[in-house]
Amino acid sequence: MSKLKIAVVGIPGKWSTEVFADALESRTGFRLVIDMAEVCLDLSLGLLMYRGINLCDLDGIVVKKISAEYSPDTLNRLEMLRFVEARGVRVFSSATSMLGLINRLSCTVTLRQHGIPMPDTVVTEDIDEAMAAAREFSAVVCKPLFSTKARGMCIINAQQEDVALAAELQEFQLANPVMYLQRKIELPGRDLGLVFLGGKYLGSYARVSQSDSWNTTINSGGRYALADPPAETIEIAQRAQAAFNLDFTTVDVAETDIGPVVFEVSAFGGFRGALEGAGIDAAALYSEYVLENIRP
Repeated sequence: MSKLKIAVVGIPGKWSTEVFADALESRTGFRLVIDMAEVCLDLSLGLLMYRGINLCDLDGIVVKKISAEYSPDTLNRLEMLRFVEARGVRVFSSATSMLGLINRLSCTVTLRQHGIPMPDTVVTEDIDEAMAAAREFSAVVCKPLFSTKARGMCIINAQQEDVALAAELQEFQLANPVMYLQRKIELPGRDLGLVFLGGKYLGSYARVSQSDSWNTTINSGGRYALADPPAETIEIAQRAQAAFNLDFTTVDVAETDIGPVVFEVSAFGGFRGALEGAGIDAAALYSEYVLENIRP
């Protein structure tokens, strides 16, 4: 058994966090789940403390979940981990890599710079520009810049009078000053999660809609199922995740009548979808990967 001290950043009590901590503990004899809400960074002393433990003394930290919901504060938590990383502690995935994924716009810009196919997207603070985009798209999915599992997203149908359309966009803008508007595309009742570890493709699962909801997320009643995407889809997802240099991730892909399009690359990846949908024990595989990449 390894004597390495490797902690898990996550949500204490949540299944994916605890199952990952279990997997690491079984291999190292050490267990520590870190709730970032309780962490204190002392830049003068060069310490990042959690319940009396200096995290700079650990051999490694694996980030399963940085916060229950994304927000600009999530970036601050990653900056704290970037400090630990600079002190020589191996962080999985690199804090620098994850920083580029928390903000939806940052992720989108990187993906487009790498030629990854995505739904048509307009980002603006101007209501007139937003209305023009909505008219062009016919229907738009309005997405917060910081969110997961479709939280805070809404559909706006542009087939209405200008006053009504402007009112809906303005309501969205109240909580989202920078409006991220994406063409609503028709989904075949499912979208895919393609799983990667160390840049290598492990397999895929589908999120299958069980209702008339416009999205397939588990939060909206979807279920996981096995998926076997074609080589073209795997190649696109491979290129998408490679743009961020992550240790473990899931790439969300939709199958459309014009080919596969990428919605996003996850900063942390989905353990439950991998296990229930594709039979992939991500916690075990990721733990082994961590040990292989942290040993001298």
